[in-house]
Amino acid sequence: MAEAAAPQERSLHERIMSDVEGRILSGEWPPGYRIPFEHELTKEYDCSRMTVNKALTELVKKGLIERRRRSGSFVTRPHAQSAVLEIHDIQREVQQMGLTYGYHLDHRELRKATAQDRAALEVKAGASILSLTCRHFTGDIPFCLEDRIVNVSAVPEAKDADFSSVGPGSWLLQMVPWSAAEHRIRAISADRRIADALAIPVGTACLVVERRTWHGQVYVTHVTVTYPGERHELVAQFLPMQQQ
Repeated sequence: MAEAAAPQERSLHERIMSDVEGRILSGEWPPGYRIPFEHELTKEYDCSRMTVNKALTELVKKGLIERRRRSGSFVTRPHAQSAVLEIHDIQREVQQMGLTYGYHLDHRELRKATAQDRAALEVKAGASILSLTCRHFTGDIPFCLEDRIVNVSAVPEAKDADFSSVGPGSWLLQMVPWSAAEHRIRAISADRRIADALAIPVGTACLVVERRTWHGQVYVTHVTVTYPGERHELVAQFLPMQQQ
């Protein structure tokens, strides 16, 4: 019986590429981190500059690094995609990009509905509303800002949930079946509050997704999620309408 062939050894440029990719995906080299210069990698791996260049070129094609003239190569910022016609769990969205997810509850308030709340959720004056502001992170970098109101009469359990460790979106998806949703998408320039929350300059272009969901005839929640524009895009898949 013939012996099984030994597995083919990886080429040096593949090993360099794998090492760099591993450090990026593990979070050791976070977005914005400048990776070693070509001559430094050449010395570390005892190889030609052409070999290092080949490895880095492949990483650029994968979207993991970007090259800046006279500055070096840097780990790219996360760039996520969301389907317009779906309700996404932000934690899962971040983890599917191979990045470390983080969450922080900035503000929680149980209060009477304001005029703006009543318009968003179509509740009566005096209705109880839970207002939440939180941020989602990739590593230490803010991924998006979430401003949400919840109709407490539709979800009484929300009154006692503190949301200090679990995002309200994830919690609601598990607790309340939704029968319909409405999306509104727009672009804005970051004001001071948004800029501070997302660690971006005032005036940065941002993508805003507003959504309200309801169960039966009752509105459950209204949420506004704000993303730095360069890090997120929305996609939609649809079929042509059948001809009558």
